[in-house]
Amino acid sequence: MIVMGFIGTVLKNLFSKPATTLYPYVKKEYPVATRGHIAITIEDCIFCGICEKKCPSDAIKVVRTDKSWEIQRFGCIQCGACVEACPKKCLAMKTAYTSPSITKNTDSFTQAAPPQQ
Repeated sequence: MIVMGFIGTVLKNLFSKPATTLYPYVKKEYPVATRGHIAITIEDCIFCGICEKKCPSDAIKVVRTDKSWEIQRFGCIQCGACVEACPKKCLAMKTAYTSPSITKNTDSFTQAAPPQQ
């Protein structure tokens, strides 16, 4: 009797849709309010340093003289404090998560120098 119930379950699962998504081929659609990772539009940044001061985990470093901005991805807790504090609104919270890695990555962004005239 138990074998017959088992065979019914096997046949049902063989001919039904999978319960999970086929990840590499079908990408997950994240809800709108998902806190994935911080993105910057470096061309709009004025390097005021407010985002660095508001970051509770000290994951953001701003160097005004070099016009550079960097973030430690594994140090960031995705709270959004830097996004809310940015006066130029050059920071945004993207819905996709940071790609997994075996090393601690620091993403650096440098503003291009204005063209010489």
